[in-house]
Amino acid sequence: MTSRRIALVVFAGAQSLDITGPMDVFAEANRFILPEHHYQLEVVGIDQGLMKCSNGLLIMADRHYSEVTQGYDLLLCVGGPDLPLMNLSSDFSRWLASLSRTCCRFGSICNGAFMLAHAGLLDGRRATTHWNDAEALARLCPTAKIDPDKLYIQDDELVTSAGVTAGIDLSLFLVSKDHGAEVALNVAKRLVVFKQRSGGQSQFSPFLTLHAEPTSPIALVQQYVLNHLRARLTVEELAKVVNMSTRHFARLFLLESKVTPAEFVERARVDAARTALELNQSPLKAVAYDCGFYSASHMRSVFVRRMGVSPRQFRQNFGATQAS
Repeated sequence: MTSRRIALVVFAGAQSLDITGPMDVFAEANRFILPEHHYQLEVVGIDQGLMKCSNGLLIMADRHYSEVTQGYDLLLCVGGPDLPLMNLSSDFSRWLASLSRTCCRFGSICNGAFMLAHAGLLDGRRATTHWNDAEALARLCPTAKIDPDKLYIQDDELVTSAGVTAGIDLSLFLVSKDHGAEVALNVAKRLVVFKQRSGGQSQFSPFLTLHAEPTSPIALVQQYVLNHLRARLTVEELAKVVNMSTRHFARLFLLESKVTPAEFVERARVDAARTALELNQSPLKAVAYDCGFYSASHMRSVFVRRMGVSPRQFRQNFGATQAS
């Protein structure tokens, strides 16, 4: 095994943690592996000269992308708050598409996936990005399968990560693949992070989205659901709220809300439970009752299915008392 060359593609307005998080993981890994196997890190700039990150930090790339002609063992495009709206030059996109074909692995941190999409590198592939940008990325690249919940995804040589700190999760995963779980664990300990976090992005993202027009009957039903979570919210009962037949109501609700009535009800109950678990220390049984679940065990099964963690784990991670 020889040393591995890693490059991060950066730009003015990039999120600094997208850059420094992965770089620190690979740099720390060098402490635990033989010198001849070290990671060699390089920063490649889309822009020339000093670049200001979104938090004001100034960075200088080792090289401009136009100077790079040889592939890397790993090429990662970083993200930034304004990247989805940036106009990336066709020259850069062509360079990225061409260079990626010569890399052993390539991918993105956070919404750096938009660089890959513009270069045609996500077509027909599985990928993830920051939960807040997943819908826009799916529109930009409709043939890609974008999973907004995963912290990171490997699709053959393509690796993508979710928002910001998930770049650390992805980097630890790659270190584990390269040098074994013990090295990755030692790096995680040095950085005081989890080697592998439980659950996905749904722990952090708003689960409920109100798609219906505010003046429509469906919006009225949605508001009714939010105000009556303890009620028996079947499709039949909800249809009665707006005096519609069950069949017509179910069809119209799906058309306007993009989800079925049952799916909306469950999402609403999950969001209400998340808020309760974050803000108070009520027993899980009481939270389940207040939010319309049959029991604490029912709430637990829904949480595990939707977010990959139990209500108790969620409270430990996000509860106000725990945080304080």
